Amino acid sequence: METSTGAFFIVGILVLVLLIGILRNRAELLLNFALRGISGMLLIYFLNFFLESYMPLAMPTVKVGYNLVTFLTSAFLGFPGVAALYGINFYMLL
Repeated sequence: METSTGAFFIVGILVLVLLIGILRNRAELLLNFALRGISGMLLIYFLNFFLESYMPLAMPTVKVGYNLVTFLTSAFLGFPGVAALYGINFYMLL
């Protein structure tokens, strides 16, 4: 094996290892994003249910809808994003 062929072989293996590391990290980020979005939508569902059934007179219209914007907000920001959605909704009632 010549020196240049061996060097290309080593560089190719290093690039392959780095690519595998990047793809594994990206898969973890996508999974984390999806789980935050799903857990945020579940939290919105249960908070809507709680506010509707246990506080009907105090908070009759405080509900956050289920749509792409609420999913992306809860996926990007997590639970503080859900709190921000409810804060915006409370502010709109004033």
